[in-house]
Amino acid sequence: MFPIQPKHRPSLSESIIFFVVIIALISYFIIKLGTNPHIPILLGIFILMAYGIIKKISFQDLQNGLIEGARTGMGAVFLFFLIGILISSWMISGTIPALINLGFSFIGGTWFYAIVFAITSIIGVSMGSSLTTTATIGVAFIGMGSALDASIAITAGAIVSGAFFGDKMSPLSDTTNLASTVVGVDLFDHIKHISLTTIPAFIISFILFALLSPNETVGMQNGEAYQQALAETGLIHWTSWLPLMVLIICTYFRIPAFISIAISSLFATIFAAFTSGLALSEIWGIWFNGYSASTNFEPVNELLTKGGINSMLFTISLVILALGFGGLLFVTGIIPSLLTALQEKLRNIRSIIVSTAATAIGVNVLIGEQYLSIMLTGETFKTVYAKSKLPKKVLSRTLEDAGTVINPLVPWSVCGVFIADVLGVPVLTYLPFAFFCLLSPIITMIFSGKSFETKSKKI
Repeated sequence: MFPIQPKHRPSLSESIIFFVVIIALISYFIIKLGTNPHIPILLGIFILMAYGIIKKISFQDLQNGLIEGARTGMGAVFLFFLIGILISSWMISGTIPALINLGFSFIGGTWFYAIVFAITSIIGVSMGSSLTTTATIGVAFIGMGSALDASIAITAGAIVSGAFFGDKMSPLSDTTNLASTVVGVDLFDHIKHISLTTIPAFIISFILFALLSPNETVGMQNGEAYQQALAETGLIHWTSWLPLMVLIICTYFRIPAFISIAISSLFATIFAAFTSGLALSEIWGIWFNGYSASTNFEPVNELLTKGGINSMLFTISLVILALGFGGLLFVTGIIPSLLTALQEKLRNIRSIIVSTAATAIGVNVLIGEQYLSIMLTGETFKTVYAKSKLPKKVLSRTLEDAGTVINPLVPWSVCGVFIADVLGVPVLTYLPFAFFCLLSPIITMIFSGKSFETKSKKI
């Protein structure tokens, strides 16, 4: 059931105490002291190592847990390297500047946040990847929000909400396929079923973003200044749209994200070699260090100075630390103890679904990895749902509602660290406005006691 076998069996009370202490430690350092998440995560690793040694777990086993935990995120780590290259190559090919420029042509101040949310949702469903959506159209929308004097926190919340709506509803999404596969539900039956909670969350979020949107006249002159400065960069050409088209085509044919992003980045780089006026040596340097704009309009310089492998190193280092930390939570038996105790105490349908959601959220908070959140929670609760005669699709829906969408709300999680880095907005800043991500688990918990109580009795 668990990817790393525990070498100790702590009591439930002991596991709960550690859970509370670890969360309090991380929260204190990030919220109160304002440190980077690396520091409390590293201190948490020290504490868990000391705990393991006290409990007579060998250092070799602890080290193996640390390594195995980090290994689960290696796929994401390599993808992050490529996303850094994608952003820098899309900058010099003019793809991101073109997206920003087009956005200014169509988007005024009216319903700005709602439109950002809706467009990001559509692109998210098309691409099937919340991270790729955020790193491309999300970066463009952050620039537009700044130019329109809109709240960057709310704009980021709308981007994250839309990207993760797409991540839930797209048949191309890794997490959507994972949730249906782990539980054993047909993919399209799963998507149809999660719409019961996802569509209400979408509608409520859209209304909230529309109500919060600025007035029509806000920042439009500033927007025109951005457009003029973007044109003066000389980056925007008809070829600027081709890397985006390549990515969409790859996504349509369900080519893996790693390969799709690599192909789009290479095409963007080839086009840039002919249109940007940059030497080849400069282009390869931009792959590593990112693009630096030098227009006469400083806000555009800040907007376009992004990307590169180097920009991803902060994210990658934190992901490795956080997942290694999660591995230690397994090998010391803390997470297995909590999950096993949950299985034994569940009796009625509402408590089962609420506990499923709470477990998925808890794994996200403790480990910071949405794939493990879905896999562990799914494996833990499959037998519980079978005994209670609850349909499998209820479990797969709950995994998505509370597993997939919570990850970007955790400052030390894989998605949270990545999004904060790419958008330049801290997780705790956009968290109150990521309405869709906040509403999804709440709606699934409210929905739990009403929709399946009678159905389960007929089965």
